[in-house]
Amino acid sequence: MIVLKRVVSTRYIPIGALVILNLCLRASFGHTIPANAIQKRLYNDGEPVSCQIYCHGPLLHAVQMAHLYKDSKTFVDMKLINRPEQTMEEFNAFMLKYNNTPSEAELRDFVDTHFEERGKEFEPWIPNDWKENPEFLNAINDPDLKQWGSDLNGIWKELGRKMIEDVHKNPEYYSIIPVDNPVIVPGGRFIEFYYWDSYWIIRGLLYSEMYETARGMIENFLSIVQRFGYIPNGGRVYYTGRSQPPFLTSMVKAYVDFKKDYSFALEALDTLEHEFEYWMNNHTVQAKGYDVAIYTDSSTGPRPESYREDVLTAEAFRTDEDKEQHYTELKAGAESGMDFSSRWFVNENGTNEGDLAEIKTRSIVPVDLNALLYMNAKIIAEFHDKTGNKAKSDEYELKAAKILEAIQAVHWNEEAGVWLDYDMINQKPRNYFIPTNLLPLWTGAFNKSDTERISASVLKYIEDLKLDSYPGGVPNTLAATGEQWDFPNVWPPMQYLLIGGLENLGTPEAKKLSERWGHRWVKSNFEAYKQTQTMFEKYDAMTFGGHGGGGEYEVQKGFGWSNGVIIELLTKYGGDLSLSNSAVSTVSVNTIFSLTVALLISVFGAMLGQSLW
Repeated sequence: MIVLKRVVSTRYIPIGALVILNLCLRASFGHTIPANAIQKRLYNDGEPVSCQIYCHGPLLHAVQMAHLYKDSKTFVDMKLINRPEQTMEEFNAFMLKYNNTPSEAELRDFVDTHFEERGKEFEPWIPNDWKENPEFLNAINDPDLKQWGSDLNGIWKELGRKMIEDVHKNPEYYSIIPVDNPVIVPGGRFIEFYYWDSYWIIRGLLYSEMYETARGMIENFLSIVQRFGYIPNGGRVYYTGRSQPPFLTSMVKAYVDFKKDYSFALEALDTLEHEFEYWMNNHTVQAKGYDVAIYTDSSTGPRPESYREDVLTAEAFRTDEDKEQHYTELKAGAESGMDFSSRWFVNENGTNEGDLAEIKTRSIVPVDLNALLYMNAKIIAEFHDKTGNKAKSDEYELKAAKILEAIQAVHWNEEAGVWLDYDMINQKPRNYFIPTNLLPLWTGAFNKSDTERISASVLKYIEDLKLDSYPGGVPNTLAATGEQWDFPNVWPPMQYLLIGGLENLGTPEAKKLSERWGHRWVKSNFEAYKQTQTMFEKYDAMTFGGHGGGGEYEVQKGFGWSNGVIIELLTKYGGDLSLSNSAVSTVSVNTIFSLTVALLISVFGAMLGQSLW
């Protein structure tokens, strides 16, 4: 049994928002609404009232288990026609009429009568600050790469979404979490904003000089922390109960670094501290005598957006209690962002072999979460230092130092030569490759005075596992399970973190490898784009230019974080990156033959020329 130090975050409407709302009502209608009445309308027992439709309950169960839609996410993204309470009353009457066993056709008719199709909460939106020729394009010399960069810049217009006014007037009719500013969404089935995806989207927007859009997205997240106490997995009420890797502080840091606007950091500081403390108060356990953070979840039942899938995997368990534990492990895996992977499997032998029945996310202390919290504490300390608040800066430097000490004690593995996740069930490190084994390099959570030794150790680890041998990028794991975060899939954010981490090491060997991986990632992504005119959420390590597969849904196109990563790498490497020296693995047999013939002609031609002289 895992016991968390839990502080329940209250969900509320900020008092300031209620004051403004009532001022508007008084001006328009001559009367106001009591604050508790507004709270009651929007929230019930601390959760949005729409949760009785979208998060749990008999209606959700009936529809999802009937498998009316190929993708379970379809139903929970649909708009209510009537208020949640009325819908539930009519559903109860409907079930009574059919003796709790309606046919699929009858249930579909109920849904068609009471819900509108998904996507009603948004309207397409072209960002006001979009630029046709942002400066980063001038850093790219290769004409094909430059055109590609221009195409990627144009995709921001396709992924822009703005919430319609009715979402703010009648939020209980939607599963979407209302926010004031328009957003850039990932794409595909993901028609709302997501937490950690948005970090790379925002960086891409900053390189595209779309500062207003980037800041608006960050302000949305800050407002969500102020309302919920944390940022849910994504912008839907059914995601409440879990978050995602905490990148908000890094988003603010990115904006501040681009705009040199420390006033924005000052405005955000209280909220950034609140989110940091939420993680430390709600996600920490003890391992080896240290406070360390894990991924978890505080809701009950299956994931609403994958309800039927979760119920089916839970059939491997006999008791309701065991099923509920399994649901929590699945949602904790979703909180990690890696949903799903053998990374979270712990079988009876203590290995990572198995399937989703062996998922034990909450029993694994993840390198990445603790390294990210270290970085968050360091950035918050930096922001306080900039404002001249030395006491607060010292406080967060101390918090960072304690996290760093825990990372060194719990995660660093001298034998492997890198940082490893820790298995609390078997009290041992998990010596399986995941890119996050190197994440402390990106967050700076390592001893800078020991850089040479760490660099040699990390590079040996990479060489021993032959991680540099994959033409399509470094795979997320070396275990082929069919889960989407396992081999052979390659994920843009992980490539970004590996490339940046190796560069942070600063040794010539590490920087050379970082550059090689950066060049390869750009060229492989370009090859996929050239063939399909599409950016994908994930790619294939085994195929230069190949896109990934597996998991719970089809490969998604769009794709926000993929675009953001490439725009940054094009800016970084565009001056000396050329498609003329692409990887040999992309070249067909016929092309190799042609090149060989051309080379022979060239060589013999030169010899002939010399003999003539």
